[in-house]
Amino acid sequence: MVVLALEIRKYCTQGIPLLKANKNRSITMTQHQAACLLANAFFCTFPRRNTRKRDSEFANYPDINFSSLFSRGSRYNTRKAEKLHCIFHYFKRVTDEMPQGTITFRRQVIDHNKCPNWASSDKPLTRLHVTSKGTIEDDGKGMLQVDFANKFLGGGVLGHGCVQEEIRFLICPELILSKLVTEKLEAHECLIMTGCMRFSNYTGYADSFRWNGDHFEVPERDAWGRVNTEVVAIDALVFHQYNDQFKTGLVKRELNKAYAGFYAGPDIPEDNNPAVATGNWGCGAFGGDLRLKALIQIMAAAEANRDVCYFTFGDNKLRDDMFEIHKYFKDRDLKVGDVYSYILQYNRNYCQKYAKPKKNLFQYILKAEQSGSETEEENEAETPIITLDDSDDESKVWEKLPADLESIEKLGPDKSSSGNVGSYRGQSGSNAGHNLDEHEAMEVDGVDANQTSSKDSYSKKRNTEGHVKHKVDSDGSSSP
Repeated sequence: MVVLALEIRKYCTQGIPLLKANKNRSITMTQHQAACLLANAFFCTFPRRNTRKRDSEFANYPDINFSSLFSRGSRYNTRKAEKLHCIFHYFKRVTDEMPQGTITFRRQVIDHNKCPNWASSDKPLTRLHVTSKGTIEDDGKGMLQVDFANKFLGGGVLGHGCVQEEIRFLICPELILSKLVTEKLEAHECLIMTGCMRFSNYTGYADSFRWNGDHFEVPERDAWGRVNTEVVAIDALVFHQYNDQFKTGLVKRELNKAYAGFYAGPDIPEDNNPAVATGNWGCGAFGGDLRLKALIQIMAAAEANRDVCYFTFGDNKLRDDMFEIHKYFKDRDLKVGDVYSYILQYNRNYCQKYAKPKKNLFQYILKAEQSGSETEEENEAETPIITLDDSDDESKVWEKLPADLESIEKLGPDKSSSGNVGSYRGQSGSNAGHNLDEHEAMEVDGVDANQTSSKDSYSKKRNTEGHVKHKVDSDGSSSP
């Protein structure tokens, strides 16, 4: 590995080009060059890439040196040991026999004025295969495979994060080089990584993740010598208030992000577009609703003229619900614009009225479509949003709230209506803040710390030094 690191002078004879924000650009390198660069990352030789100061030269780039992976003193030591097992196995393979291929990292930017008009889209939905078995990397061969990315590529792969993106980067370590060259992703961008080989098998997820032996196959390669594997990194927003994700601006942001990842370009014939292999993107720690995120990806794939192969990762209920709703749409020849209108109706009739809707998005669509109109029935079992008037004493808010409310979040002054001293919203325990145990650099279990919640419940639980609190605006942007 030392020899490999020192060979950088021979194989990388000029400065490493960067994939900067808002620019369509690609970088292609040999797998030998990639191995040299990764060896230097392992030995932490990249200068000016360790600081996290906001005004530093590489503040908008992910970390690349492996120093965080070597640190101890936390409950994540087992995770880090298994990660290093994957890394050492990669280096053993390439030092025994160096693969003679190339890999490409391509940043794709979609101008805002070229994004679809979702409200008026008459694109028909494409085909859907949904299964609760299998994984994207094992069963999505030949497809465009989705990386549930952090906007800082790789998330916590070099720290303690160990979920979908981090695991993919560990079994295909050449993907880690995206952290070296890629500035953080903006709302209308993605990164497409072509030709990265898989070297390891694994079992488990998060704390149960384990290296599980060598992965060897004779890969098919294209004319450039790249393995026929294409991975697209798209980053979802982080939501700590469940209802926020149904707001129009935020739905559009996620649709445009997915479309940026699935769009193949004007030069590629539609019949040649492989299907998208994806799953529960933006859910889990990111707080996304499973059914909303599934529809968003199905809609974006339809606009990009791609079929969808969806892996629910063992969730049989979601599998059945997706099959039913997709069949319902197809039987009635509903278009992308029709589905979009139902999402906005659900937001208007449920999410803006109730803090904890009992009826999920699919249930609402099926009932609205059957009745032929929007459903606005009042459900007394739902938790309403309570607003205080001028005459109300803020301390008496408890008298207005349901007795079974699990937790309360103060939203602060309601600037949209004059005279309100404040508003309170009921919040379920599952959305009351994630039990994040440790903060490391810019990652919280693979979630960008810049997007973590500023709720009092989180601040009291972990008063972590250096934590940056942001809010998500209605247009999907993040501001301090």
